[in-house]
Amino acid sequence: MQLFRCWSGVMSKIILPILAFFFIAGSSLYAEGVNWRSWEAAVDEAKSTNKIIMMDVIRDNCRYCIKMEKAVFDNEKMAAYIEKNFIPVKVNLSKRELPMGLKVEITPTFFFFTADKKMIKKISGSWNQRDFHGFTDKIIANSRLKDEK
Repeated sequence: MQLFRCWSGVMSKIILPILAFFFIAGSSLYAEGVNWRSWEAAVDEAKSTNKIIMMDVIRDNCRYCIKMEKAVFDNEKMAAYIEKNFIPVKVNLSKRELPMGLKVEITPTFFFFTADKKMIKKISGSWNQRDFHGFTDKIIANSRLKDEK
Protein backbone atom coordinates (compact mmCIF):
# COMPACT_ATOMS: atom_id res chain seq x y z
CA MET A 1 0.00 0.00 0.00
CA GLN A 2 2.89 2.32 0.78
CA LEU A 3 4.26 1.85 -2.75
CA PHE A 4 0.88 2.84 -4.26
CA ARG A 5 0.77 6.09 -2.23
CA CYS A 6 4.31 6.92 -3.28
CA TRP A 7 3.56 6.21 -6.96
CA SER A 8 0.34 8.27 -6.90
CA GLY A 9 2.26 11.18 -5.40
CA VAL A 10 4.85 10.97 -8.16
CA MET A 11 2.07 10.81 -10.77
CA SER A 12 0.26 13.86 -9.51
CA LYS A 13 3.33 16.04 -8.85
CA ILE A 14 5.67 15.15 -11.69
CA ILE A 15 4.29 13.03 -14.50
CA LEU A 16 0.85 14.64 -14.96
CA PRO A 17 2.26 18.19 -15.33
CA ILE A 18 4.83 16.90 -17.82
CA LEU A 19 2.14 15.15 -19.86
CA ALA A 20 -0.03 18.27 -19.77
CA PHE A 21 2.88 20.39 -21.02
CA PHE A 22 3.54 18.08 -23.98
CA PHE A 23 -0.15 17.91 -24.85
CA ILE A 24 -0.50 21.72 -24.89
CA ALA A 25 2.82 22.34 -26.64
CA GLY A 26 2.18 19.62 -29.20
CA SER A 27 -1.27 20.87 -30.11
CA SER A 28 0.01 24.40 -30.78
CA LEU A 29 3.09 23.20 -32.68
CA TYR A 30 1.01 21.14 -35.06
CA ALA A 31 -1.88 23.54 -35.50
CA GLU A 32 -2.82 23.59 -39.14
CA GLY A 33 -4.90 25.83 -41.27
CA VAL A 34 -5.17 29.41 -42.34
CA ASN A 35 -5.22 32.20 -39.77
CA TRP A 36 -8.32 34.08 -40.97
CA ARG A 37 -8.65 37.80 -40.20
CA SER A 38 -11.61 40.12 -40.07
CA TRP A 39 -12.10 42.50 -42.99
CA GLU A 40 -11.17 45.49 -40.85
CA ALA A 41 -7.97 43.87 -39.54
CA ALA A 42 -7.01 42.76 -43.06
CA VAL A 43 -7.37 46.27 -44.47
CA ASP A 44 -5.13 47.65 -41.71
CA GLU A 45 -2.57 44.89 -42.23
CA ALA A 46 -2.59 45.36 -46.02
CA LYS A 47 -1.72 49.04 -45.64
CA SER A 48 1.47 48.16 -43.78
CA THR A 49 2.45 45.01 -45.72
CA ASN A 50 1.12 45.85 -49.21
CA LYS A 51 -0.12 42.25 -49.51
CA ILE A 52 -3.22 41.28 -51.46
CA ILE A 53 -6.35 40.66 -49.39
CA MET A 54 -7.99 37.32 -50.19
CA MET A 55 -11.63 37.08 -49.06
CA ASP A 56 -13.33 33.67 -48.88
CA VAL A 57 -17.13 34.02 -48.78
CA ILE A 58 -18.97 30.99 -47.39
CA ARG A 59 -22.26 29.86 -45.82
CA ASP A 60 -22.75 27.51 -42.85
CA ASN A 61 -24.23 24.55 -44.72
CA CYS A 62 -22.33 24.91 -47.99
CA ARG A 63 -20.91 21.46 -48.71
CA TYR A 64 -18.44 22.84 -51.25
CA CYS A 65 -17.18 25.38 -48.70
CA ILE A 66 -16.64 22.60 -46.16
CA LYS A 67 -14.93 20.41 -48.77
CA MET A 68 -12.57 23.21 -49.75
CA GLU A 69 -11.83 24.09 -46.11
CA LYS A 70 -10.67 20.54 -45.48
CA ALA A 71 -8.88 19.97 -48.79
CA VAL A 72 -7.18 23.35 -49.22
CA PHE A 73 -7.22 25.62 -46.18
CA ASP A 74 -6.54 22.97 -43.53
CA ASN A 75 -3.51 21.72 -45.49
CA GLU A 76 -0.31 22.88 -43.81
CA LYS A 77 1.56 23.71 -47.04
CA MET A 78 -1.38 25.55 -48.59
CA ALA A 79 -1.97 27.48 -45.37
CA ALA A 80 1.69 28.56 -45.34
CA TYR A 81 1.46 29.59 -49.02
CA ILE A 82 -1.69 31.64 -48.37
CA GLU A 83 -0.25 33.30 -45.26
CA LYS A 84 2.96 34.19 -47.12
CA ASN A 85 1.24 35.74 -50.14
CA PHE A 86 -2.14 37.04 -48.94
CA ILE A 87 -4.02 38.44 -46.01
CA PRO A 88 -6.84 35.91 -45.67
CA VAL A 89 -10.36 36.97 -44.69
CA LYS A 90 -13.33 34.66 -44.26
CA VAL A 91 -16.88 36.02 -44.33
CA ASN A 92 -19.69 33.67 -43.38
CA LEU A 93 -22.90 34.97 -44.98
CA SER A 94 -24.92 32.96 -42.45
CA LYS A 95 -23.56 35.28 -39.75
CA ARG A 96 -22.79 38.64 -41.37
CA GLU A 97 -23.05 40.69 -44.54
CA LEU A 98 -20.28 41.32 -47.01
CA PRO A 99 -18.37 44.59 -46.66
CA MET A 100 -18.49 47.34 -49.27
CA GLY A 101 -21.88 46.20 -50.62
CA LEU A 102 -20.34 43.18 -52.36
CA LYS A 103 -22.69 40.52 -53.71
CA VAL A 104 -22.24 36.84 -54.48
CA GLU A 105 -24.37 34.39 -56.41
CA ILE A 106 -22.84 31.18 -55.03
CA THR A 107 -20.51 30.06 -52.28
CA PRO A 108 -17.67 29.70 -52.02
CA THR A 109 -16.68 32.90 -53.80
CA PHE A 110 -13.25 34.52 -53.56
CA PHE A 111 -12.47 38.21 -53.85
CA PHE A 112 -8.96 39.60 -54.14
CA PHE A 113 -8.26 43.24 -53.22
CA THR A 114 -5.37 45.67 -53.15
CA ALA A 115 -4.41 47.40 -49.91
CA ASP A 116 -6.61 50.35 -50.91
CA LYS A 117 -9.67 48.06 -51.33
CA LYS A 118 -9.69 47.94 -55.14
CA MET A 119 -10.98 44.60 -56.41
CA ILE A 120 -8.41 42.67 -58.41
CA LYS A 121 -10.43 39.54 -59.12
CA LYS A 122 -13.61 37.66 -58.20
CA ILE A 123 -13.71 33.88 -58.61
CA SER A 124 -16.59 31.59 -57.67
CA GLY A 125 -16.57 27.87 -57.02
CA SER A 126 -14.80 25.14 -55.11
CA TRP A 127 -11.23 24.26 -56.08
CA ASN A 128 -8.68 21.57 -55.36
CA GLN A 129 -5.22 22.52 -54.10
CA ARG A 130 -3.49 22.47 -57.46
CA ASP A 131 -6.08 24.63 -59.24
CA PHE A 132 -6.42 27.06 -56.34
CA HIS A 133 -2.65 27.44 -56.15
CA GLY A 134 -2.51 27.94 -59.93
CA PHE A 135 -4.99 30.77 -60.18
CA THR A 136 -3.72 32.50 -57.04
CA ASP A 137 -0.18 32.37 -58.50
CA LYS A 138 -1.54 34.20 -61.56
CA ILE A 139 -3.17 36.84 -59.35
CA ILE A 140 0.15 37.38 -57.54
CA ALA A 141 2.09 37.56 -60.81
CA ASN A 142 -0.36 40.04 -62.36
CA SER A 143 -0.24 42.17 -59.23
CA ARG A 144 3.57 42.28 -59.35
CA LEU A 145 3.50 43.25 -63.03
CA LYS A 146 1.21 46.18 -62.23
CA ASP A 147 3.49 47.24 -59.36
CA GLU A 148 6.49 47.32 -61.71
CA LYS A 149 4.77 49.63 -64.22
